[in-house]
Amino acid sequence: MAAPPPNPVPLAYQAGTSLAVPPWLNKGDNAWQMIAATLVGLQSVPGLVILYGSIVKKKWAVNSAFMALYAFAAVIICWVTWAYKMSFGHKLIPMWGKAGPALGQKYLLQWANLPQTTQYYHNGDLETAMIQPFYPMATMVWFQCVFAAITLILLAGSLLARMNFRAWMMFVPLWLTFSYTVGAFSVWGGGFLFHWGVMDYSGGYVIHLSSGIGGFTAAYWVGPRLRKDRERFPPNNVLLMLAGAGLLWMGWAGFNGGDPYAANIDSSMAVLNTNICAATSLLVWTLLDVIFFKKPSVIGAVQGMITGLVCITPGAGLVQGWAAIIMGILSGSVPWFTMMIVHKKSKLLQQVDDTLGVFHTHAVAGLLGGILTGIFAEPELCQLFLPILSAKGAVYGGTGGTQVLKQIVGGLFIIGWNVLVTTIICLVIKLVVPLRMSEEELLVGDDAVHGEEAYALWGDGEKYDPTRHDIYSDETVHKPAIGATQVV
Repeated sequence: MAAPPPNPVPLAYQAGTSLAVPPWLNKGDNAWQMIAATLVGLQSVPGLVILYGSIVKKKWAVNSAFMALYAFAAVIICWVTWAYKMSFGHKLIPMWGKAGPALGQKYLLQWANLPQTTQYYHNGDLETAMIQPFYPMATMVWFQCVFAAITLILLAGSLLARMNFRAWMMFVPLWLTFSYTVGAFSVWGGGFLFHWGVMDYSGGYVIHLSSGIGGFTAAYWVGPRLRKDRERFPPNNVLLMLAGAGLLWMGWAGFNGGDPYAANIDSSMAVLNTNICAATSLLVWTLLDVIFFKKPSVIGAVQGMITGLVCITPGAGLVQGWAAIIMGILSGSVPWFTMMIVHKKSKLLQQVDDTLGVFHTHAVAGLLGGILTGIFAEPELCQLFLPILSAKGAVYGGTGGTQVLKQIVGGLFIIGWNVLVTTIICLVIKLVVPLRMSEEELLVGDDAVHGEEAYALWGDGEKYDPTRHDIYSDETVHKPAIGATQVV
């Protein structure tokens, strides 16, 4: 039998007018952007879900993992309903966009009312040009959504093992709306810091500094864990924690590699710099642990990995490889110093129970990375990014020192806004439900809060019951059939 003739190509596609593949669509950029978004999503689910569920005490494994899972789902719905337009829509005030839905064909199929032949436009009054990617707006909505989601999940790391889950359910949409969207619009979406030329390549300020400061502030208002939990809080599964950390590290290729909004030279530079800085930071942190504490800590190595990833984020595609190594050395030592030395001597840091040290690993590392970006940003790479017109780091002379000042001011704005808004949100929620779990829930953990436990293991305070723990624990199997001979 002869082979059937090939399917004819639709005339509309031949003419380049297919609705599914319009002439302006860059399929390569679109494919990379969707992959990058998926990688960032995997950092949260399952990455941080696994990491959180493993790095805490056994009795808090379910609650910690569920806080991350809930935040991921809640952010998605809030994002497409109103928060995306507040972050990347039309300006309401210089630091905030107008709320609106990102649903339906108008928003999900194409970019609104901009010439598809123009990549970006520039107003002579602006320091920084705007960009228009050549792919559907749906791609951008989802890409930015997973960034918003991971910010809330990172913040949750400060609140594990004591925050009332009902309060967390309220906190997520409120903080997303009144804190995250302001930082995102101000720095990325066309707000005043964007036009002033503050550089945040992929979220050192918008994501990490804000989650670190927001988490620290919320931890103050929620209150500490039980005293015995603060004194001894061993991870319930170190190997599984490493699996979550590995997903976080590998997913950072999408985190930083996707932010040029194209599969281009800058994207490749960002991915390479990300891994250089993370590896350097991990090694430096481990070396410091060996020198001062005589033992290499696996948890310390993970913290060093994270601080390296965070530090390079604001400059991943803006600096050269040698600068990424310097940033890795500093990200492996400065947060180590604040966590291991300063924290133990500071009354404020001792008073606030930041469960996973998010203040050090994200706020300190994020601010450090933002300032270092102002020092090391290479002029040609800057112009590959948005482009950022006439921007360069301090080491390149000229007006480079001004960029450092801009980076500091941008960081201070994010810090101040998050302290203020997070405080207000916590006080408002406190009027409705308690921020902290009850004493009974704090004593029991997951079983009291969710009615579920992470591990069904005999021996954790149980008495041996052969009907439950024998090989044949199910009565329908354990009882011999009628007429059968029972072996004694």
